[in-house]
Amino acid sequence: MAEERLPLQDLRVLELGTLLAGPFTGRMLGDFGAEIIKVEPPGKSDPMRDWGKAKDGVGLWWPIQSRNKKSITLNLREEEGQNILKELIKDTDVVIENFRPGTMEKWNLSYETLSEINPKLIMVRTSGFGQTGPYKHRAGFGSVGEAMGGLRNVTGFTDRPPSRIGISIGDTLAALFATIGCLVALHEREKSGKGQVVDTALYESVFSIMESIIPDYLLAGYIRERMGNILPGVAPSNIYFTQDKTYIVIGANADGVFRRLCEAMEQPELADDSRFSTHHARGENMKLLDSMIEEWTKTLPAKEALAILEEKGVPSGLIYSAKDIVEDPQYQEREMIIKVEHPQLGEFPMPGIVPKLSRTPGKVKHVGPDVMGKHNVEVYQELLGFNEEKLKELQEKRII
Repeated sequence: MAEERLPLQDLRVLELGTLLAGPFTGRMLGDFGAEIIKVEPPGKSDPMRDWGKAKDGVGLWWPIQSRNKKSITLNLREEEGQNILKELIKDTDVVIENFRPGTMEKWNLSYETLSEINPKLIMVRTSGFGQTGPYKHRAGFGSVGEAMGGLRNVTGFTDRPPSRIGISIGDTLAALFATIGCLVALHEREKSGKGQVVDTALYESVFSIMESIIPDYLLAGYIRERMGNILPGVAPSNIYFTQDKTYIVIGANADGVFRRLCEAMEQPELADDSRFSTHHARGENMKLLDSMIEEWTKTLPAKEALAILEEKGVPSGLIYSAKDIVEDPQYQEREMIIKVEHPQLGEFPMPGIVPKLSRTPGKVKHVGPDVMGKHNVEVYQELLGFNEEKLKELQEKRII
């Protein structure tokens, strides 16, 4: 039986970046079938191979970030390596890079140069501050993007310094915007027949999700600050302590949902109390309302409280750890934890594919390549026609 066709199966992508933002873009495209050829310099692997926890000497982040990808080695600092990349470009749809602006130009691999070889080429460029502007040459990691994009200033509690979210959210947001930009450019190319540059900045990707902080400031004179677990003026929406010494999240800030919460608490009269009967009133009396809700949650174990809230249609949930996620039937039913064979570790658990497509869903065919240059022979022989003697020569010269 023929294997089902994946939606991006006809795309070839060269991934030149390292670590997070660029490679995450490659992962997203690869999940839906694009051929991702990851390029690493010979003798100097992507640091992601060693990041995170390890088991039996194997890094546990790399197989997820680099799933579905092929790996080749190529020295882009040497002219011969640059010329080989240009040969690969002839039959490539997308190049992903997340170097500091000017690096590709220094290597004689600017978009102008590559698009002369392949006018349909799309170059996805992710950097700290974008390809233009006074900060374009600054080094920029996700942490800086989170800080200058406004996220760190509103993360944490008022009596403590700005806090980091527990994941590399700046890099991930940039990768998601870069992926969207890539797909938009591919769609436009179907009409124009021309490629273009997708320019994604870390700080802009973070800033794009920052809700109304700019009109809040410019039109209302309000600067949003760190507020812990609450959203100013929106209540109830917080975490609440339970009898078995854990926390649950309850979001009941809409009028109808709040009324259902009051019924769940067996205090239906609160829905008509002037202190809580409207959105603005609840926001003004947030502390009092939160204390009243927590007085109720503290009388019940978390699961019992959640069962009552679920019955009443009140959005609520536990604050999950990895253990909770693994044991949750919703994750299992939706195939959000999948197992892929790893050459050293056997069945390797990793996050499933998002989003779910009804007719042409994505697929994880294999974990990230465990050896640098694992696909050198396949790529260089099949795509460029190099024979074994040529490959040996390039390897001796440390071009591959």
